[in-house]
Amino acid sequence: MHALPPILLTSEPGSFARRTFEVRVPRILDDVLATNDFSPAIVAALRALREEIVGGTLQLLREPTADAELWNAQAHAHAGKTWLDLPWFWAEAFLYRRILEATQYFANGRDPYAPQKHAELEADRAPRAVGALLAQTPGNRAQAFPIFLHASLWGNRVDLSMHGFIALDARHDASNLLADDTARVWAHAQAHRGAITILCDNAGTELGFDLALADFLLRADLAARVTLQLKPQPTFVSDALIADVRATLTTFAQAAEPALRDLATRLAHAETERRFILRDHPFWVSGSFFHDLPGDLRAALAENILVIAKGDANYRRLIGDCHWEPATPFAAAVAHFPAPVVALRTTKSQVIVGLQPGEAERLRAQDPAWLTSGQRGVIQFHASANSTTA
Repeated sequence: MHALPPILLTSEPGSFARRTFEVRVPRILDDVLATNDFSPAIVAALRALREEIVGGTLQLLREPTADAELWNAQAHAHAGKTWLDLPWFWAEAFLYRRILEATQYFANGRDPYAPQKHAELEADRAPRAVGALLAQTPGNRAQAFPIFLHASLWGNRVDLSMHGFIALDARHDASNLLADDTARVWAHAQAHRGAITILCDNAGTELGFDLALADFLLRADLAARVTLQLKPQPTFVSDALIADVRATLTTFAQAAEPALRDLATRLAHAETERRFILRDHPFWVSGSFFHDLPGDLRAALAENILVIAKGDANYRRLIGDCHWEPATPFAAAVAHFPAPVVALRTTKSQVIVGLQPGEAERLRAQDPAWLTSGQRGVIQFHASANSTTA
């Protein structure tokens, strides 16, 4: 691990990290119980996990899965502690792994968040939002690029773990954009046609916008290949799996709007031609930061002319879930990353860099919840050292 500022802990009084485990996590477990018809054994296991989080001490994984030894080795470092005395990011990652054990996911393959994901998709929000985006986007690619990029950003407000930030018509929400490197990203993409990877976040509406962005990058000849990196197993409630991409594209293929059907057809053809690729990796559900990327994933990302890191969890992985000084330059915080990277993130945690001096203090005075409400966002870009558009 590279030297980082102090890690955020769930023990910090008044912090969003602490509130996550005092309020949000019990509610997430309640939702999983309420939206699934589980067996009595699974219900009992989920209730026991809830009780452990609310007032017990950290327990280990018990099932003999391939990843259990690694998780338990990490958990042993926190033996005897409560969930309110842990590194926040690791605690969240381990929580979602424990939920999979409690719901017997590796035996039954049942996504415990599927009912919530399907409800968000079946409510027709994603098709309507993406259909409206396609209908309103100009043909000129220089004008269309910021529209697709900003839609992908603001789609991140729809997050089931945060109980649904719905702000679908926010493509021009400039007043809430704290940093906007759109022009630099456009210049970089124009100058370096090549592979682009999107590190996806939420299924549903956000994923729909990400698919529209991927399709545009291919159509506009800005990317020779677009890869979506997805989670290999359910995590953070609404994080997208390969199965969620398939479900979304099926919904688009069956939509009434010709533009949605055409998008699904184009991406199907691009996938056949290996220009649109779906990948997952165990790292995406670990409790580690991008500073410690495994060699195979680091090499795969390094092949890209641009990596688009979506959402709050990827932002926390990218810079480290730490007590950063908000005026720290984004480039300094992400210098370790193996490729040019742009973060598209709405603010849902107490971590941010790349602001102007004094800006964080001004925002805090205006709105104490400015860093956690999901209403504000950033588009922050850093080109690697060998790029000509740095």
